[in-house]
Amino acid sequence: MKADIVFKYFPKLTQVQKQQFILLEKFYQDWNQKINVVSRKDIDELYLRHVLHSLGIAKVQEFLPTTSVLDVGTGGGFPGIPLAILFPDTQFVLVDAIGKKIKVVEEVVQGLDLTNVQAVHSRVEDLEMRFDFIVSRAVAAMPTFVRWVKGRIKKESLHTRKNGILYLKGGDLSEELKDYRTAQSFDLADYFSETFFETKKVVYLPVKFKG
Repeated sequence: MKADIVFKYFPKLTQVQKQQFILLEKFYQDWNQKINVVSRKDIDELYLRHVLHSLGIAKVQEFLPTTSVLDVGTGGGFPGIPLAILFPDTQFVLVDAIGKKIKVVEEVVQGLDLTNVQAVHSRVEDLEMRFDFIVSRAVAAMPTFVRWVKGRIKKESLHTRKNGILYLKGGDLSEELKDYRTAQSFDLADYFSETFFETKKVVYLPVKFKG
């Protein structure tokens, strides 16, 4: 299961984008031998468990040109790098507190010739910038995450959907989201047919949420 799984669900990719997605595997396999960026069992299913999973956000929200997106706790670059390939006119900032992971992100970004990605070694609380959307892959429970990113989202929205958080999570989220009445949950099984996505979701929380 290689990059074809991405092309199946995103058929309008340019040749440049297709080539960038194909190259991802080589970069992550090379880096994984030096630093364990992706778990050993997952590296063989990189496109399913990491690339396509990251792109689940794009099925819920497309990003317009000039949009700014922050990826919090990006690790080796997910979901930020696959989204940056898909939306080359959107600006992405990928932040992680672990320096060696940001080093991998910088090398992958350079190798793919992505000009719309900035990798930052920092805690998100220490960033000064504001963004249209904040994306992440289950780095913390929603109340903790909301606290981390407080004040980092722009008030004025470019999109029909208000600015906010787009969060990749799995399992039963009813307890975690009970205090967020305006949160919306989207099942990735509605977009992708693979069994891996049966319990996976994208949670959207607008900037002015009601608790």
